[in-house]
Amino acid sequence: MQRALATVDLSAVRSNIATLLGLLSPGAGLMAVVKANGYGHGAAPVARASLEAGAESLGVATAAEAAGLREAGLECPILVMGPLTRAETVKAAGAGAEILVWSTSFLKMMVKEAHRLGRPVRVHVKLDTGMRRLGLYPRSLPGFLDELAMQPEAELAGVMTHFATSDEQDEDFFDFQLRAFEEAVQAALLRAHARLRFHCANSAAAIRYPQSHFDFVRAGIAIYGMSPFQADPAADNLRPALSLTSYVADVKRLVEGDSVGYGRTWTAPGNNYIAVVPIGYADGVSRMLSNRGRVLIGGISFPIVGRVSMDQITVDLGPGQQARPGEEVVLIGSQGEEMITAEEIARLEGTINYEVACAISPRVERRYSG
Repeated sequence: MQRALATVDLSAVRSNIATLLGLLSPGAGLMAVVKANGYGHGAAPVARASLEAGAESLGVATAAEAAGLREAGLECPILVMGPLTRAETVKAAGAGAEILVWSTSFLKMMVKEAHRLGRPVRVHVKLDTGMRRLGLYPRSLPGFLDELAMQPEAELAGVMTHFATSDEQDEDFFDFQLRAFEEAVQAALLRAHARLRFHCANSAAAIRYPQSHFDFVRAGIAIYGMSPFQADPAADNLRPALSLTSYVADVKRLVEGDSVGYGRTWTAPGNNYIAVVPIGYADGVSRMLSNRGRVLIGGISFPIVGRVSMDQITVDLGPGQQARPGEEVVLIGSQGEEMITAEEIARLEGTINYEVACAISPRVERRYSG
């Protein structure tokens, strides 16, 4: 019995990497994005499995994430894709990570810190082709590249952008962003930056738009076996890597009219049994699943009833005692012929599968198989 356990099947991660590599255009590589503790799965184990399966580099969001991967013994290229403070820039550079530059002011600060460290920093220029977050407007790229060329502390490695709608059906804005990026690529090549690597595709674009693959794709959600389209992962030959389980701590008999949990939001319609399961919103089981979600016990689906509390949920077993203390409870994953996916949970919560996985808290033990 385990109060709350997230099990990650690394063979599924390797399978998903192989699937993505099989989709790539000739000459394109794959970056495995393992930010946010590997989308809740565990950054270092997923990173190792991804590299073993053929990924060439890793992507993270923060300097601390890059440093953590180095401390775990990973020596491949790592790109930090988020904004950095001065102290974070020093930390990222100290870890030998490549970093994003998106403005002249940040470049000046980074160059000063790189000079103090006594070594150049490899950088990727971020373009804003429509996301309206970090990034230069494409028209500014030629001048910015000229400015970079005069900074020996900055070693130019790549130019990138990020798509806002590659996971949606309407292709118009995707096409707009891709055209803007293609024009920027040509402008960079005209300045004899032939050694640059150009990249823009996330998981959705890697699957749906081969014309966006360029030199490599940055795959995140798909390597964990979750759908970038919030659909069935199997439709894109992806295998979910994550399961979340707990156990039946107690079974209680209720009489008609007995209420369960905070606020008395559910009352027994008859003489029912409920299972008490020691996992709650502090572990990542959203309160939005109160009286809406389900779990698997003994290969059978049972509804969550009453409010999800910080450390416990209650499950309606119906009029028969269909579970006993000590039995495994599956909240994400498979049991028998039944399966609960992160996509199903996301629909109930009104969110996306990314948030479902990332919400699993640090107090939930991670174990690895495969």
